[in-house]
Amino acid sequence: MSVGPGRRDDGPGPAAAGPPADGFPGAGRARRDHRARRRAGLPPAGRRPRRPVRPAPADDRLRRRPDRGVRPARLRGGGRPGGLPLVLAVVAVGAAATAVFSTAEHAAVRSLVRTDQIATAVARNEARTYGVSLAGPPLGGLLFGIGRALPFLGNALSFLMSLMAVLCIRRPLQQPRHEPAQTVGASAAQGFRFLLRQPFLRSLLLIAVPLNMAFTGMIFAMTLSLRRSGVSPFVVGLAGTIFALGGFLGAFAAPLLQRRLRLPVLIPLLCWVTAVLMTAGALLAGTVLAAVPLAAAVFLGPSANAALFGHQAAVTPDHLQGRVVSVLLLAAGSAAAPAPALAGALLAHAPASRAMLVFPMLVTAAALAATFSRGLRTMSETKTTSP
Repeated sequence: MSVGPGRRDDGPGPAAAGPPADGFPGAGRARRDHRARRRAGLPPAGRRPRRPVRPAPADDRLRRRPDRGVRPARLRGGGRPGGLPLVLAVVAVGAAATAVFSTAEHAAVRSLVRTDQIATAVARNEARTYGVSLAGPPLGGLLFGIGRALPFLGNALSFLMSLMAVLCIRRPLQQPRHEPAQTVGASAAQGFRFLLRQPFLRSLLLIAVPLNMAFTGMIFAMTLSLRRSGVSPFVVGLAGTIFALGGFLGAFAAPLLQRRLRLPVLIPLLCWVTAVLMTAGALLAGTVLAAVPLAAAVFLGPSANAALFGHQAAVTPDHLQGRVVSVLLLAAGSAAAPAPALAGALLAHAPASRAMLVFPMLVTAAALAATFSRGLRTMSETKTTSP
């Protein structure tokens, strides 16, 4: 039995599974079909199409095996020795040293200048503080861009320069002490009792505590409201610069204001004007314009500080200077510490313009205390102690 070309008795041959050879019947049509299937991405006729492979999403592996160790590792300092705990320890030690230094600084001013120059000296110290707050952040950012360790090295050098400046002071920073040294608790109690017996110092406490809390909370709330409104970080930093510039200029204007106005008039006036300015800043919350009235309020801050703490140094005996100042700074600092948390809580539950009105209300309380304080009204009767 003869078998014709391209045909087999046992069924379809290779022609059904691949491109047919030339010369077979129907070879042209089969070749065209094969080319068409290839252009369409289909397998040749007779072959089972392979199951397409679906590319897995890039995050499937992460969803199946979450990497729980990445974020905590960053919080721990990225695997470097010390890391975040070391940074927190350095910050805590630095804050404690600043508190001790500030107390000694305020107490020593009385021994370095005449009594009638104390307020001016306090104002100059305020100018120095605001000047550092103006120049410090840009300089720190510049050093950090050059090398990550340079800002810390610069900070260490600044402390070393401060130490050398203190060592160069030749005048005694306090009068000779003849009584035996007391314990820390007994010294603090003695300073607190003296403060309560002095009407002016009691008034100072009632004025400084709400003022300090109001300024700290207002500036923090202003920064949060600007960021929540979508303001760029550059503009937020610019607002902070405006605040510091207001305080810097106000420190130089403080002696002029004190020469023009008596302290019993100056302090209530400054408090009432600050309350009005803060209210205007609160109503403009969320806009850059809010920085203008707040900077004007900060402008008045150094005048109030110089007047109040200058008179405090004049009426407090030398051996009680550090003890009284420590009580005042502790009270003012304790009031300022929860101010950022209060600002955040208020902004989380109320619109910024209403939430920030709490801080002008605190300034209003200080203004009422200054207006009706017997300690300020009878200042001319307060005996000034000689250095």
